[in-house]
Amino acid sequence: MKKTSSTVARLVLAATVFASAGTALVAPGTVAAQPASVVRGLPDFTELVEQVGPAVVNIRTLEKVSSRANVNGMDEEMLEFFRRFGVPVPNVPRQHRPQRPQDEDAQPSGVGSGFIVSADGYVMTNAHVVEGADQVLVTLTDKREFKARIVGTDKRTDVAVVKIEATGLPAVKIGDSSRLKVGEWVMAIGSPFGLESTVTAGIVSARQRETGDYLPFIQTDVAINPGNSGGPLINMRGEVVGINSQIYSRSGGFMGISFAIPIDEAMRVSEQLRATGRVTRGRIGVQIGPVSKDVAESLGLGKQQGALVTGVEAGSPAEKAGVEAGDIITRFDGKPIDKVSDLPRMVGSTKPGSKSVVTVFRRGNTRDLTLTIAEIEPDKTARKAADQPKPKAAVATQQLGLLVSDLTEAQKKELKLKGGVRVEAASDAAARAGLREGDVILAIANTEVSSSKELEAVLVKLDKSKPVNVLFRRGEWAQYALIRPAR
Repeated sequence: MKKTSSTVARLVLAATVFASAGTALVAPGTVAAQPASVVRGLPDFTELVEQVGPAVVNIRTLEKVSSRANVNGMDEEMLEFFRRFGVPVPNVPRQHRPQRPQDEDAQPSGVGSGFIVSADGYVMTNAHVVEGADQVLVTLTDKREFKARIVGTDKRTDVAVVKIEATGLPAVKIGDSSRLKVGEWVMAIGSPFGLESTVTAGIVSARQRETGDYLPFIQTDVAINPGNSGGPLINMRGEVVGINSQIYSRSGGFMGISFAIPIDEAMRVSEQLRATGRVTRGRIGVQIGPVSKDVAESLGLGKQQGALVTGVEAGSPAEKAGVEAGDIITRFDGKPIDKVSDLPRMVGSTKPGSKSVVTVFRRGNTRDLTLTIAEIEPDKTARKAADQPKPKAAVATQQLGLLVSDLTEAQKKELKLKGGVRVEAASDAAARAGLREGDVILAIANTEVSSSKELEAVLVKLDKSKPVNVLFRRGEWAQYALIRPAR
């Protein structure tokens, strides 16, 4: 009996030690509660592949290559190898080059992916997949192949719609990309390197990822390679939430970062392409830039937000409404502009001809301006500003390290300005702020200036120990600088 009691005592002591170490004690026949991540385990994608896979297609493009065949003496298959893997085409001595064919046979020019969005044969893909193609071939998972007609492409969003003549086709379900969460599992189906019906999976790494393009991307770690372009990004409900479009790579292959076009924006584009073959977007005729934290504080904006107007196009809706260079657009139709890229997207999605209201912050005050949205035009190269003639006299403004002069009437007319002073030289604090010869100062400390005397009058009243904001124009565009006193 003593032995039994001793054994029980040891077991109790051991249980106490384990419990104090964080190990849960449970009664026999019960299952200990586990963290949610352990209970869920890894997802099973097999049902999703069976459900969505038949609606994913392989896209091949052909081009007539009589003028391009046998570049550097190599046949088309070898050239395709170099193109696909991003290897520069080597030079081959002329004597080793075979004769150029005289016919215009269509040769393979690219491979990509796509997905069927309607049973009557509409297929979505990337614009860069079908760009420049003389012929587009769509292959279904059941090996049927169709010649496709390009309905329309939109380079700004990299979305394209093609049509094949077939009915009763399996179509994908369209999801809501705005509901995606970082860390959510997603899956891609496509044709990397021409390998049809390849499935890869991963998680959403980031939403609203800015890459400098017209729209923010969904960033994932799903393995995407050349040939996956145009294929669907699918959530765990079997819905398409994006179009796989780009990768970040230093080698040409997958490196853990992929980007997909949000399906919400892609569908808006595709609807216009199907209806008219083109996409119309709104424009208001302004050049814009970001608002830095320092500039926002110095102007009294309150927080870093909005889009800084650096230039206003002559005759544009913005000019007619009274928008000026140096304004900060903080709202469009009542919606806040948190960052500079928000404005072109909001304006672009507004129907040309409609009335809109922009809220601008100008020299400490906020005002609403009503304008009529125009239709966007092809990107234009900014005209280089003419060299300004040197004035006969200049006035020293030593406080800021500036040498400035009044604008002549001819200069004001050429620059389409009512006032301002020209920077003849910049040194010390002004140079450190980025000002240089040829800049035209339009305002300082939120006060417009039309002459060097006005500029000096403003400077006399300022606290010389604090930074001062300067609105200036360089070429055709205006921007802010913050001149900090020397310490």
